[in-house]
Amino acid sequence: MPVAVTAVQGGSNASVPGPYPQPRPPVAQSREKYAGEEVASIKRVVDEPVSTFAVDVDTGSYSNVRRFLNEGRMPPEAAVRTEEMINYFRYDYPKPSSREAPFSVSTDLSTTPWNDASRLLRIGLRGYDVDSSERPRANLVFLVDVSGSMSSKDKLPLVKSTLTSLANELRSDDRVSIVVYSGTVGLLLAPTSNKDHIKEAVDCLYARGSTAGGDALKLAYSTARQHYLKDGINRIIMATDGDFNVGTSNTNELKKIVAKERESGVTLTMLGYGTGNIRDELMEGIANVGNGNYAYIDSAMEAQKVLGEELSSTLFTIAQDVKIQIEFNPAHVKEYRLIGYENRLLAEEDFNNDKIDAGDIGAGHQVTALYEIMPAKSSGWLPIRRYPANRYMQENLNFSDEMAQIKLRYKLPGQKKSRLIARQVKADTLKKAAKPSGDMAFAVAVAAFGQKLRGDKYLGDYGFQNIQKLAGSSSDFWRQEFRKLNSLALNQS
Repeated sequence: MPVAVTAVQGGSNASVPGPYPQPRPPVAQSREKYAGEEVASIKRVVDEPVSTFAVDVDTGSYSNVRRFLNEGRMPPEAAVRTEEMINYFRYDYPKPSSREAPFSVSTDLSTTPWNDASRLLRIGLRGYDVDSSERPRANLVFLVDVSGSMSSKDKLPLVKSTLTSLANELRSDDRVSIVVYSGTVGLLLAPTSNKDHIKEAVDCLYARGSTAGGDALKLAYSTARQHYLKDGINRIIMATDGDFNVGTSNTNELKKIVAKERESGVTLTMLGYGTGNIRDELMEGIANVGNGNYAYIDSAMEAQKVLGEELSSTLFTIAQDVKIQIEFNPAHVKEYRLIGYENRLLAEEDFNNDKIDAGDIGAGHQVTALYEIMPAKSSGWLPIRRYPANRYMQENLNFSDEMAQIKLRYKLPGQKKSRLIARQVKADTLKKAAKPSGDMAFAVAVAAFGQKLRGDKYLGDYGFQNIQKLAGSSSDFWRQEFRKLNSLALNQS
């Protein structure tokens, strides 16, 4: 097996981390770190008619929440990102009619189960599908944390299972390198297409030492650039608990490194593992900056879902810097709130700025966003303002048949100039809104679940029992599991 044994630490030679495990004692739960954005507030359409955000295809929050509930604990509110809960599941969105536009755009409107006065607007995107034979060749660098903090059974052993499963899915013309790091950083496996060599290298991974994550990222990017495939997939897949404690470990500094490196065309997928010392805020943050995605792996089944069943969407980007902007017509909408996406919000002027980084969509990826909106004639969430000039004025308004306009900007891979898609939402859909049912009902149930776990005050008294009824029954394994998790949350609340 072609194995390189040169290791780097601050520019000097050192040995690759050895095969003798030195497990550290379990780490206290309090060391887990989450960014924890505040729930977004209500917006008046007369003040802020435009809402802009970057898409998010991460799913890490959902599987991490699942880990807490399966352990018999409620997750900390800061660990819950509602948009990742919603986007964990697939919905019945239409396939794109052609690949000239890489994704379809659809909208649905329903009443709100927890608020009789408001309505729910769902925006759904679905990328076109590709199978393994259609996607470009892949130049992958497995970047594996083998520090002492990875010694527990839910970390490095699960990493090894994940990477072995991924190796089984690769094509004969793909090639893989493996970079490992603990107190030192080394290239364990030079680029190869031999699946047996990849599996042998993965099998010999052992955990010990401290964690030099910053230096490891630099070596991984350097390796990916050296073997760059023009018109191919060039991606780092980093497996870690994020507990960097040697060298560059500050989240903002690591983001700067990754932001600079992404200009080379190399993307970054972050896979999080374990309990006790998870740096969720670091892993999710640098994956966003690295034009990649973040998933939390709590089981071999989740590993198979992310890097087996969804391998093409994980690896093959079909649209970059995807932004959504919606402008509400005050003739029909009084107030609104975006459910989730708090750490993806953009300034209005960022929408047309092609230099602003945003989310990427892979083949087959779906993106769902939910807005809770108040019709113009409802009493609304917010009190009436005192001075007439500060109040909603229905006269002098145009576009009476439109409730809102939705715009999307995206770039095709490798292009600098964005493309625009615009859709109008008709005003009469407000009057036609019915109770959510079927696919829409399940999406709303997941949104309510995330809000309930976050302590979202706008959910009122709507509880886990209501969510269970709204979710309905399904033959889909993942939707069945959601109902079980909701039951666990009900029992633990």
